[in-house]
Amino acid sequence: MKNNRRNFLKKIGVTGVAAAVTPMVFAESTPSKMILTRNHFDLNEKPLSLALIGAGIMGVQDMQTALMHPNVKVVAVCDLYQGRLEDAKNRWGEDLFLTKEYTEILKRNDIDAVLIATPDHWHKQISIDALNSGKHVYCEKPMVHSVEEGEDVIKEWKKSGKVMMVGSQGVSSLGNEKAKELLAAGAIGDIVYAEGFWARHSPEGAWQYNIPKDGNKQTVDWEKFISNTNKKPWDPLRFFRWRNYLDYGTGMSGDLFVHLFSSLHFITDSYGPDKISAMGGLRYWEDGREVPDVLLGIFNYPKSEKHPGFNLSLRCNFVDGTSGTTYLRIVGTKGSMDVKWEEVVVKLNGGAALEEDPFLKEQALLRGETDTRAKILPPRETVYAAEKKYKGAHYDHFGNFFHAIRTDGEVAEDPVFGFRAAAPALLCNDSYFQNKFINWDPVNMKIV
Repeated sequence: MKNNRRNFLKKIGVTGVAAAVTPMVFAESTPSKMILTRNHFDLNEKPLSLALIGAGIMGVQDMQTALMHPNVKVVAVCDLYQGRLEDAKNRWGEDLFLTKEYTEILKRNDIDAVLIATPDHWHKQISIDALNSGKHVYCEKPMVHSVEEGEDVIKEWKKSGKVMMVGSQGVSSLGNEKAKELLAAGAIGDIVYAEGFWARHSPEGAWQYNIPKDGNKQTVDWEKFISNTNKKPWDPLRFFRWRNYLDYGTGMSGDLFVHLFSSLHFITDSYGPDKISAMGGLRYWEDGREVPDVLLGIFNYPKSEKHPGFNLSLRCNFVDGTSGTTYLRIVGTKGSMDVKWEEVVVKLNGGAALEEDPFLKEQALLRGETDTRAKILPPRETVYAAEKKYKGAHYDHFGNFFHAIRTDGEVAEDPVFGFRAAAPALLCNDSYFQNKFINWDPVNMKIV
């Protein structure tokens, strides 16, 4: 681990290290706060034309965020529900090319990149077809619907020479970047454990999405929707609340654990766990869904050149009265970090609490330590928070994507990284439904 820190020091220089570590070493023993800032890329570059494939909740959010960047426009939208196509025209203009067939978008020469925000079971095929048609690709997480699909996407991406970004936006956040910097600098020592938690308690948060009054077989291309999976009769619940069904979605782990995996892997430079287990149940939302609403995952991360071995526990709960709680905590030999996309809270071991502990005082006296001279103690807590004008991780993720397209550069979350985050999330489902531990090779990305 010392070599990792030495390389880190060389990369960021003495000034960067001082900024990262000094507040925790020399400040008085009161909580301190540091402001995180973002230096943006030069955005006055060539225009980019985008198409959206899948114009549901996340697709609209993706496109709205993408359009916050200058020199970016939307020219086409694809969705299987006519109502979303009409909504897209109202949002982004009468001149949009609208279609229910994504291959029509891929034939167009006036599109630089596609944003794929379809249900998970279409991610692989549309990504591959888009890359083969010469388009850059932004694909929502998880990148694939099953681990068997990962190798195909990676192979076609490498062959295409195009930029592909996977949409776990936290990877580009100020919070994750600061946590990565702090961990590399040894701020909390060597990692020994991590945990993440995602809680919701609302119908929408638990995927009981609104079903439009005109959402029927006349306005929805149901046959296209199910053409690459099991054939079922028309069911508006399966179409509009697709996350609840295994043919189309990937459950709590594929939707939410994958964000936590992405952040953890980015911060630690990890390739992923080698042992995966899960349990949970359907405790509240008994609405016909096929996936649990409470899920617990336990993962073993083996020692690597980048980090020591550690364990990870993840929890997801759709029956939680706190509603909206989420965090990733990384615990080291010297302290811990609570990591959010816009904030990092560092808590160090020791400090005033230990100095005031009567048991420790008694033990010191027994050892003959009578020096009661006051000491300069580090703060027990340091907060790193994004500046108020920060536009957010989602905005930065697209900024990274567009910059890579314009400069033929690299993105923060390419398909290899995206698959290494998706695979343990998908295998968490397999562990739950098969009631067994699953062994995974995170380096070669294979089930053992």
